[in-house]
Amino acid sequence: MPGLVALALASPAVADDFAPDCAAASAFLDEAVAAGRTVGASALVWHHGEEACFVSAGDAVREEDRPFARDTLVQLFSMTKPVTGVALMQLWEQGRFGLDDPLEWYLPEYAATEVLTGESETGEAITAPPRRKITIRDVLRHTAGFSYGPWGPPQNASDRAWLALEPLSSENTLAEFSRKLAQVPLLYEPGAQWHYSAGVDVQARLIEVLSGDPFVDYVRTHIFEPLGMKDSGWRRSEADLARLARIYVQGEGGGFTPMPRDAWLEANFAGKPMTMGGSGIVAPIDDYMRFARMLLGEGELDGVRILQPATVRLMATDQLDPRIASEDRWFLPDKGNGGFGLNVFVRNGPPLTPDENRGTRGEFFWDGLASTLFWVDPAQDMAVVFFTQKIDFDGSLHHDIRQAVYGADYTGPE
Repeated sequence: MPGLVALALASPAVADDFAPDCAAASAFLDEAVAAGRTVGASALVWHHGEEACFVSAGDAVREEDRPFARDTLVQLFSMTKPVTGVALMQLWEQGRFGLDDPLEWYLPEYAATEVLTGESETGEAITAPPRRKITIRDVLRHTAGFSYGPWGPPQNASDRAWLALEPLSSENTLAEFSRKLAQVPLLYEPGAQWHYSAGVDVQARLIEVLSGDPFVDYVRTHIFEPLGMKDSGWRRSEADLARLARIYVQGEGGGFTPMPRDAWLEANFAGKPMTMGGSGIVAPIDDYMRFARMLLGEGELDGVRILQPATVRLMATDQLDPRIASEDRWFLPDKGNGGFGLNVFVRNGPPLTPDENRGTRGEFFWDGLASTLFWVDPAQDMAVVFFTQKIDFDGSLHHDIRQAVYGADYTGPE
């Protein structure tokens, strides 16, 4: 237990002289909509045990003149990932696995997974066994070497294998996904680099194997229902369209085009087999705030315990080996002065430059493809959820909502 005691001692004390600037947050949303940076958005701030403010601006569905409201449903995309991480760590608390256990002990298909070392003259993958086994900790911190598929034209034989196998096709079950991903050559040696990947979908499959329940059923029973997140989930009904925000794609000229809903209906209404661990939850802002408040409460909300305090602190502790250089962390350094815990970014120090996102040492967070964001700031006893539905991902919105909440010169308590 010494490590867990150390984590508890390292938890920052609450600073009493800070108050979130809700007027600035409201003004920022108004300005962002007026300037054409997004079509609509909302933000919810919880501070010192109570709601500090809810602010919103613009439209959830511009074509229907429907405002971005408190009960608006949004697609969370990768803000699904921390939910999956909490579910898996519940099973860790029960002793179902060890963080440094080889993944293949529970998912045998990964015993044969190899690392891409080159290509033949005809473009065939040249692979070799990894120098060490993929561990579950690797899967939780994006250091397994897994792919997420090509981010553009295929660059190597691993990308081409992904495209041929389509692990994350909506037609696959999580079991089928895992068997296919295990055949895609690893991009890097396990532990060598931080590479955003389908590892959280592997976590979802682990939850099924370890618990004996379908992934979405496990999350509903052990997270959504206990926390009172009554309006959250992967499988939705056609009636949800009346509250669902449109995703807007910004063109080169700055205008917005609504994304067709066919893909959403197919994935969430037509009952396709795939239920990703890394994406897919649809929720209103109050539901996700309940999840964030549980994390702020070190695993407890309204008398219901989801995780032990030491487990939340472990998730919010940087898990990356210092030998992983900045250039081997892909886009992670763009998110601030920090590293990565278990399914969340972790801030290790105050902002280093005026351009860096404002934040507090010890905070943790993640975001989503359609520019959503949440963060938990234990030092300021605060949680914030920011919703919008804009593609491409716009990190400048995150910089500016943080600056509004904290102030332009904020670097955190000493």
